[in-house]
Amino acid sequence: MNSIKNIIFDLGGVVYDIRYENVAEAFVRHGVTNLGEFYTKQFQTPEMDLFEMGLMSVEEYRDYVRRATGVALTDEEVDDIVNAILIDVPRERVELLLELRKRYRTFLFSNTNAINYACFKKHLREKYGFDIFEECFDHAYFSHTLHLRKPAREGFATIIGEQHLVAAETLFIDDIEKNLQGARDEGLQVFHLAEGTICDNAELRKLLGY
Repeated sequence: MNSIKNIIFDLGGVVYDIRYENVAEAFVRHGVTNLGEFYTKQFQTPEMDLFEMGLMSVEEYRDYVRRATGVALTDEEVDDIVNAILIDVPRERVELLLELRKRYRTFLFSNTNAINYACFKKHLREKYGFDIFEECFDHAYFSHTLHLRKPAREGFATIIGEQHLVAAETLFIDDIEKNLQGARDEGLQVFHLAEGTICDNAELRKLLGY
């Protein structure tokens, strides 16, 4: 790989521990038993894509979930289901990101939604006493405010353009292989975090020298 000066991190599965199965389990807990493939790591409905791009409001998404499941879920129950995927950001990861920011320009590009965003922003500020997205990254990009989501090439082009980065000097890290394609198409270097975490993946540690 060429010299790396900038790093763009994915959030869920790279910085933030998540568990996709929790969503299905939360649906069942709230009385939705005929779920099918409503939401998995590799698939989500077009409505969820729209929600993650900020093209569907929170209220519209809650109503969609109620229609799709046929269950009269309360707003709080829908939020509980959506947020079930979220686990935590371990302290060692925050410490590593703070160290890496001293040596690289660091950014975040997350496919997320307004419900998750409100939840994890509140949780992480309470846990750490500061906004980790401001302290750990030069800038954090979230799909629901950027109105673009991975793997669309346009999202990476926007970040490269706004931050005046050289694509060939920029590394994108994601745990989902298909999300890397847009970055490749834009000329970025990519790393598939298929195993371990950013703290213990030997190949990534060697690549970034920590």
